[in-house]
Order: sequence, then C-alpha cells, then structure tokens
Amino acid sequence: MNYLTVENISKSYGALTLFENISFSIHKGQKVAFVAKNGTGKTSILNILEKTDEPDTGHVIFRKDIKVSFLPQEPYLNSELTVEDTIFNSDNPILDVIKNYEKALLNPEDADAYQVAFEQMDIQNAWDFETQYKQILFKLKLDNLQQKVSSMSGGQKKRLSLANALINKPDLLVLDEPTNHLDLEMIEWLEDFFAKENITLFMVTHDRYFLERVCNEIIELDHGELFSYKGNYSYYLEKKEARIEQQTAETGKAKQLYKKELTWMRRQPKARTTKSKSRIDDFTEIKHKASQRRQDHEIQLELNMERLGSKIVELKKVSKSYKDKVILDGFNYMFQKGERAGIIGKNGTGKSTFLNILTQSAQPDSGKIVIGETVKFGYYTQTGITPKPNQKVIDVVREFGDYIPLKKGKQISAQQLLERFLFDRKKQYDFVEKLSGGERKRLYLCTILIQNPNFLILDEPTNDLDIVTLNVLESFLLDFPGCLLVVSHDRYFMDKIVDHLFIFRGEGIVEDFPGNYSDFRAYDDSKPVISAISEEEKKEKKNWKKNSTIKLSYNEQKEYKNLESKIKTLEFDKTELEKKFLNPELSTAEINELSGKLKVVIDGIEEKEMRWLELTEKMEG
Repeated sequence: MNYLTVENISKSYGALTLFENISFSIHKGQKVAFVAKNGTGKTSILNILEKTDEPDTGHVIFRKDIKVSFLPQEPYLNSELTVEDTIFNSDNPILDVIKNYEKALLNPEDADAYQVAFEQMDIQNAWDFETQYKQILFKLKLDNLQQKVSSMSGGQKKRLSLANALINKPDLLVLDEPTNHLDLEMIEWLEDFFAKENITLFMVTHDRYFLERVCNEIIELDHGELFSYKGNYSYYLEKKEARIEQQTAETGKAKQLYKKELTWMRRQPKARTTKSKSRIDDFTEIKHKASQRRQDHEIQLELNMERLGSKIVELKKVSKSYKDKVILDGFNYMFQKGERAGIIGKNGTGKSTFLNILTQSAQPDSGKIVIGETVKFGYYTQTGITPKPNQKVIDVVREFGDYIPLKKGKQISAQQLLERFLFDRKKQYDFVEKLSGGERKRLYLCTILIQNPNFLILDEPTNDLDIVTLNVLESFLLDFPGCLLVVSHDRYFMDKIVDHLFIFRGEGIVEDFPGNYSDFRAYDDSKPVISAISEEEKKEKKNWKKNSTIKLSYNEQKEYKNLESKIKTLEFDKTELEKKFLNPELSTAEINELSGKLKVVIDGIEEKEMRWLELTEKMEG
C-alpha cells in the first residue's frame, strides 16, 4: 500500500540549486532513512513533506485518510501549555477519553461524571493506551507532567515533540534527527519501540547504529542523483562501494573514449553525414561522463602539533555539586599521552559540567586540577559559533589561524582544511548565514582544528552532521596524535574513535571502563539480573498462566487482562497525588481537596484489586 509519492520535486534558493527532479515513494511497513551531505536539501525535503515549504516543481501526494506525524529539528510547541496539556492537545479521540477521566479524578464530589468517564475508559479500551503513553513519557524523562513548555530546555522540547508523535500512533512518521538530545538509554529504547510497533517511518538521521537496527531501506542523494538500497546500513555501505567502483570504471572508460572522439572532432570532417552528426551529439555526453569527479576525501595527515610534556592533565579529589545534585565526588584521574577517552551517561549526570571543569570554564567546589604547561585545548562545545554579519566562510576560519603545520615542513592551509571538510572553493566564499545547521557545525569544527590543539575535547560533535562528514571527521581523528576526550551518544562513532570510557552513573559515581561502547554494552548486559522469584516459581507461574483462563468467560478474560493496566494507572495517580502533600505551603483547604482526590483513587484501587482477586479465585477454583 502506497502511503506517500514524491514526483519530480526541485528546490533552489537564488543561484543555489539544492536538488532537481527528485522522485521516490514510501509504502506501508517501510522504515526508510534519507541520507545526503549537509546543505544538499535533506531538511528542505522534510519541510516540503510537512507543507511548511513548497517545491519549485513537482508534487507530493499522501494517501487519503492516513495519519501522519512530523518531528522537525525545531519543534513547534505552545510555550503556555504544560507537558500534559501538550499531549492532550491533539485530535486523538482516545486521548480525549483519558483527559476526561483525569479531569474526573480532580473532582471527586461529582461521582456521576467520574462513573461516566470510567465507563468510557472501558468502552474505548483506553487503559492500556494510558499506560503506554505514560511509559513513553517516563522513558523520555518527561516525568513532570505539569512542567510548562516555556521552562523546558531545547532537548526537553525535542523529546516532548517526539513523545507527542509516538503517542498519536500515526500510520506514517516523518522524523528529522530523532536521536538528537536523547541519551544512549533512550536511543536503545526507541530502537526497540520501532521494532515492536507497526509504524511506517521516513527519517533523516546520522546515527549509523540506529540506521542499522531500525531501517530496512536507505535512499541516498549523491551528487544530485537519487539511489535506493533495499537493506540496512551495512547493506548500504557494501552496495554503495560497489556502485562507486563501477562508476569509477565507467569514468575511466569514458576518458579513453573521450580522447579518441576528441581526436576525431579536431579533424572536423567536412562531410556532415547523418552518422557524423549523431557522433558529434554523442561527444557532448561522453565529455560529461569523462569529466565526472567524486568529491570524496580521505584524511591522511601527519600533524606537527606542539609536543605534549610528561605532565598533561591531573585531577585530584575533584568534587562538584549543584544544590542537592552531585556531579563529581572526590574524582581522581591522570591523563596520559595519546589517550582517547569517551564519556557516556544519562542526560543530567554532569558530562558537560565535567568538560567545563577540565577546561577551567567552571570551577570545582573542592579538589585540584593541574594542567601541563604544553597543553593546548581545542574545545568543541554544543553552543557552536556566532558569526559576524556578512562574514564569509573562509574569513571565519582565518580568524583562528591560516594553516596547520604538518611534519617534514609541510602545512595545510585554511582553504585546504575547509576542502577536506567538504567546503569547495566556491562554498568558502559564501556568506555564513546561507549555510545549513549541519554546515555551520562543520565550519565550527574547522575553527577548532585550525588552532592545532594537542588536547581535543568534543561535546556531542556528531549532532547535525551528515554521515559523509562523520566519516571525514573519523578519518581526521584517527590520524590525530594528541589526547582526545569525547562526549557522544553516537555509538558507532565512539566504537571507532575511543579506547576507554568514563561512565557517568549519577550521584557523583564515575566508572573507568577499559573498552569502547560495544564492549561496555556486552559487559553490562552480561551482568546477572537479581530476581526474587526462583526458577521453579517462574515455571509454576507460567503453567498457571497457560491453564488459568480456561474457567473464565470471554468477557471475563478480557476484563481480567485490563484490570492490571487499570490498577497500574491508578497506582501512578496515587503516587502523583501523594507527592503534592510534600509541599509545606499547602493551605488547609488545599490539603482537604487533595485528601478527597486521594480517597477516590484509593477506593478505585481497592475496588479493582477485589475484582482481580475474585477472578483469580474463579480461575483457581
């Protein structure tokens, strides 16, 4: 079943042509990734699909009556709404039922309204849906349902927008960099979610493990042409390499033929027969094929950076807290020459704070940081650059340096560095405001590297970078002879670049793990899970479940399955209400009102538990 058809769309901005006559289609069940270099129109294509932009030519056709959700890079959220209001502010009828039920819980005096809302939850089978949407919010660390959008960080807004898209269960979900602002645990949960849910996906993502595990097709826009690969990321790499080899061979043949035809053309035959005219027409096509050249660069640099001394960076009993939140607690570490370390941990565990303390842009509460005299930091932060008005790309880099010295007296100029990071000579003289978000990140990276640091610190360098640029960056970093410290949620990137990891567990706990991310996951997953239930008990429980429902009617079996979800939901409501009693500023009237609401929820739990026990006894009897 065809969900989406894109026919011959083109887009230009003035003299800049992003793409021409692009066509593709998305069918039910497909999970498609769209891959291209930054600045070639990925986000423009998503904007055209979302109808926030129009193509210059062509059409976009969605199947009638399908439900489509979009996750843009910059979410469109009402800043006046809370997290809960944002979720309920949709056209999903089941969410309306849940909203009415939640409202009825807040008015315990109106027993009739509560009964009607409760019955509607049953009729619409909304209990499981409520449990699932609260689980999605929990997994994306959006626990405070009353938090206003206006007080949220950019990352929280992106996660709320993602939660909204997932909860609405669309037929087609269009995503722009869905793993940005997610920690590793969230990304792995999202992979599992997409594996289980029957959602058709079309996404732009730079996360190569995510591509590997989620997508079953990759569409690539390469030098203005569209190529489709019916497989995951590994399949794409294999087939792309074969395609480039074939293209290189064809270009070689075309060059030989071009030389032969050029000799013939120079003779300028006087008799213009039909055959010779046809040959002259073909010459133009042969010339075009022979002159094709791929702009792919392999970074192989012998950097001549300032030599690191015996003392690099030493942290002695460093502690840091923000109010009750402990970031570091007596942390000790001594960096060695050529060290390549990664940092992973959940959002909010202090990874960026640690980098700021290391580079002395933040101060520890206690402890000492000793930095060697020869250390020159290059610090790539998440904030990026703020260019001056009407500043050109090349001028931004030259503000920080004109060249990087190489060994044997050679050097790489600012222009050559930009070329290696996919800014051709023409692009280097564009104004910075014309660059895409990913191109600006790439330019910022060049401003760090041109300073020739010997201790490179990268805070989420892969955000908004395309896969082609990531490969270039990885090649550069593999050649980099200094110390390297990276915070990244890009598992593929971490596996390729780092030798060991600092695991930020929270509460000031930092573990030093000797290996890359895949090594850590294999180790972490192999740790035994402590269970209070013996194997014999599990077996008895499994057999009981297998045979127990036989004595219940069809409707009773259905009711029994729903009861656990209902009880779980009411338990969640009970916990939320109990938290509110911790507020010391509550008035007597507010305490009485909360007590009434809590009584309604507790009565509901008791009623459901009694019914659950009743059905359980019936099965056992």
